[in-house]
Amino acid sequence: MARVAFLLGPQFEDSEMQEPYEAVRKAGHDTVIIGLKAGEKLEGKQKKATYVSEKAAKDADPASFDAVVIPGGSSPEQLRLDPDIQSFVREIDKQGKPISAICHGPQILISAKLTQGRTMTSYPPLQDDLTNAGASFKDAEVVVDRNFITSRTPKDESAFIRETLKALEAVKTVRV
Repeated sequence: MARVAFLLGPQFEDSEMQEPYEAVRKAGHDTVIIGLKAGEKLEGKQKKATYVSEKAAKDADPASFDAVVIPGGSSPEQLRLDPDIQSFVREIDKQGKPISAICHGPQILISAKLTQGRTMTSYPPLQDDLTNAGASFKDAEVVVDRNFITSRTPKDESAFIRETLKALEAVKTVRV
């Protein structure tokens, strides 16, 4: 069983949190919602989902996690400039652990300076942001580049979840 951090801030895209979160839990993995503050109530853009952050990024030890999922919406914009969020994803990447980011999720990876030389996708209007940050943009439902898994929008969630679970299964296999 993998331990998966979900990076979440206010105004996340409801389904981009709900669907992967439930799929990861259903597959038997442990999940922890990490935000800017522990105990913060976070509501989705569509007001269909509410979560409470379980841990503040400043208190999260990347070594105790096997993967990260970054839902989209306005959440990544709220999190991207936080030095603790950036440090967390940098360390996860340094360890080669899976990082799954959908829609606006790659904004956090851009701010953490992790996109240089990577092939990624995102919400289409972020194409210039990714290329300006050194990534190659690919317009596809899901793009896997080493430990990065990226997708565009809620319509791509099934592919995003499939590839995320595949990466978690590989982590689980290694840890057994």
